[in-house]
Amino acid sequence: MLQLVYISSVAQRADLPSILAKSRINNRRDNITGLLYSDGVRFLQALEGPALAVETAYERIRQDPRHNALVILSRREVEAREFGDWAMAERRVGEEADQFCLRVDRLLANTGPNVRATFDSFIKLRHAA
Repeated sequence: MLQLVYISSVAQRADLPSILAKSRINNRRDNITGLLYSDGVRFLQALEGPALAVETAYERIRQDPRHNALVILSRREVEAREFGDWAMAERRVGEEADQFCLRVDRLLANTGPNVRATFDSFIKLRHAA
C-alpha cells in the first residue's frame, strides 16, 4: 500500500467544505484514506491506499487549479493503513485552536514518526501564527 504526503499552496480562494465533500466521495470510491489539513494558505495531505489509486488521485490534485507549488514530502510503502478510516481535519466553527490540535493528534496516533512530525510541526506552527 502506498502512502504519499504532499504540501501545496492555495492558488485561489478554496471552498474547503466543497473540497472535503468531493474528496470523501472520490476517496471512498478509490479505497483511499489519509488526512487533509488546510489553514487557508496551504494544504497538507496524506493519501494512502492502492498505489495506482493514490498516484491517480495525486495527479488529479496536481492538475487542480486550486493548488500551486505542490511538493511531495514523502512517498513510502506501508504495511497497513496508518490513518484508519478517511479522516479530514477541518476546524469546526467555534472550535478553539487547542481543541483542534488535540483532535488532529488523535488522527495521527497510528502514523509513522516522520509523518506525525510533519503534521505536528505544520499544525503547531500555523496555530502559533
